[in-house]
Amino acid sequence: MAGRLRAPTGRYGGKSAVERQAERRRRFLDAALQLFGDTPGYRATTVAALSEAAGLSTRQFYEEFRTLEDVLTALHLEVNDWAEQAVLLAVAAAEGLPLPERAAAMFRAYAANVTGDPRRIRITFVEIIGVSPSLEEQRLARRATWVDLVCAEAKAAVARGEAAPRDYRLAATAFIGSVNGLLHDWNAGWVDATLDEVVEELVRQLLAILRPPGWKPPGT
Repeated sequence: MAGRLRAPTGRYGGKSAVERQAERRRRFLDAALQLFGDTPGYRATTVAALSEAAGLSTRQFYEEFRTLEDVLTALHLEVNDWAEQAVLLAVAAAEGLPLPERAAAMFRAYAANVTGDPRRIRITFVEIIGVSPSLEEQRLARRATWVDLVCAEAKAAVARGEAAPRDYRLAATAFIGSVNGLLHDWNAGWVDATLDEVVEELVRQLLAILRPPGWKPPGT
């Protein structure tokens, strides 16, 4: 199919065409979160099943999306955006706190947001894998956003004299992989620990990266 069908224009039921389109899109994404993130999963979901779950028609689906992959693409971005917003709010609230407390606030916010709904973890770490080159590119781009955030925090910590000066990009990339892997395994029941213990471990790992053995704060 070359593109989406054209949606109706004008007001209907007191809502504009733009408002109706946004509502339809929201219903499709909410239905996709349930079907892709739970049962039956992205690969076993059809356009007809998603439309039925959203309480809409397949014609309305094609007015909003071209393919189910487009839905997964939008949902993956949204789930990541929710987590990023939670982390940025936590970072802002932790302004002025010592590095260990700032790191703990970041990871508590991220872990709570991602694990608060198991469907979000499945979308982020499972369903997105191996779908297509474009989705893989998006997954890596979103991971790069998290790497940038860690690097920015590391740079700020260096400026405050709380971390050793160095290029942290390689370490941050490896660390983000550890974060994602640990949270996925914890959610799957493969890690015998509480979520607080998982967060504490992540904080210890980050501090070990930022404060390697032998490093001392300036002036000590």
